[in-house]
Amino acid sequence: MTNARSRAGYFPAREQRPGTTRTLLSETDGSLVKRTVLPGGLRVITEHVPGVRSASFGVWAGVGSRDETVAMAGSAHFLEHLLFKGTPTREALEISSAIEAVGGDLNAFTTKEYTCYYARVLDQDLPLAIDIICDIANNALIRKADVEQERHVILEEIAMRDDDQADSAHELFAEAMFGDHDLGRPILGTVDTIKAARAASIQRFYAKHYKPHKLVVAVAGNVDHATVVRQVKRAFAHVLDGESLPSERRAMRAANSIGHGTRVLTRKTEQAHLIWGVPGLARDDQRRYAVGVLNAVLGGGMSSRLFQEVREKRGMAYSVYSFLSGFADCGQVGVYVGTQPANIDEVLQVVKRTIADVIANGITADELDRGKGQIKGGMVLGLEDTGARMTRIAKAELVTGELPSIDEALRRIDAVTLADVAAVARDLFTQSPTLAIVGPFRSAARFEASLTSRTV
Repeated sequence: MTNARSRAGYFPAREQRPGTTRTLLSETDGSLVKRTVLPGGLRVITEHVPGVRSASFGVWAGVGSRDETVAMAGSAHFLEHLLFKGTPTREALEISSAIEAVGGDLNAFTTKEYTCYYARVLDQDLPLAIDIICDIANNALIRKADVEQERHVILEEIAMRDDDQADSAHELFAEAMFGDHDLGRPILGTVDTIKAARAASIQRFYAKHYKPHKLVVAVAGNVDHATVVRQVKRAFAHVLDGESLPSERRAMRAANSIGHGTRVLTRKTEQAHLIWGVPGLARDDQRRYAVGVLNAVLGGGMSSRLFQEVREKRGMAYSVYSFLSGFADCGQVGVYVGTQPANIDEVLQVVKRTIADVIANGITADELDRGKGQIKGGMVLGLEDTGARMTRIAKAELVTGELPSIDEALRRIDAVTLADVAAVARDLFTQSPTLAIVGPFRSAARFEASLTSRTV
């Protein structure tokens, strides 16, 4: 990763002495963001949001499905479930009821590269949220009985995902593009790996990855940094050993051999689900603002090209959109369409022609302005929520290594030119594509020929 000191002036936590506090953004940047590094390498980062009476608190662990072995697939997500099952001082019902009794929200999620446990509460109830979430992050029991119970719950979750054909298409697309690379495996694991999971192995996974120097505590809202630090330090007191420095994301096994081609999952469905895509950009690639504009123009809303071509002009889909995914070392750019099976060949050709036109001719000045406006509006309006602000500062600390001010982020978007978008479109869309289809089709052969054929 690029030296974070050179990126938007961000000062990496590893270069900050434990026990000290640093201001990352000031009021003149439009937001007051501070970070304290505690003994043991635990990072506490807060953003004071004037005029709100809520606070969002999260403990973020730098571990996701990419950190699992093949045999342990699904362990990060399994562990997410288990942390809510009890600690030495709280049973599961006490954990949830305490937050709900004050009208708060409590939840968690697991991704391919990190896991988050969070609560959103009234500002006066922030000490309660800190106490509970730090308790489950530090002191989960991981009992055999809880593992057996949650095993059934997760198998139900896998079944629910498999019943959602659009979700199945996204899983198939990742598998087709990344193969046996860790990015190609489902976050939930498989039925076989979940059935084989044991409490002892999950406990070892927990002990290895949930150490203070691998965690980030993030808070946004009507908060005082020094007060939050004192409360977090008290909650983590028994595990702050004073030795470790904050951990940087370990180098991942690069997805150099990204695959392509066609995969079909045969299912008797009323609708066919198609995902066409190519390798994208790593999350710290400086072209990410240009590809964000490209994504907005291509399939980011009702005025986008794909929405107009597939839905408005032809009426061949209800849901059609493009998407981006960025990881530490690579990414994805894709198009999803849900359509009647009889329409799938024509829909695929429309997608290909739309992409081909962007490669050949770029986008228009009006589309550039609309794409920029869509991204800027979505970003700023999203940050009206303290949960979104908490997520932003946590991901800056844990995964991206930079925290531009809102004004700086807006300037970067505004700086994108037609040439920038045209260049990134050519770079990405001239790669060999991957196609994933879920529906009542027996073979991928018919689609392979269509995928490689030229369009006019």
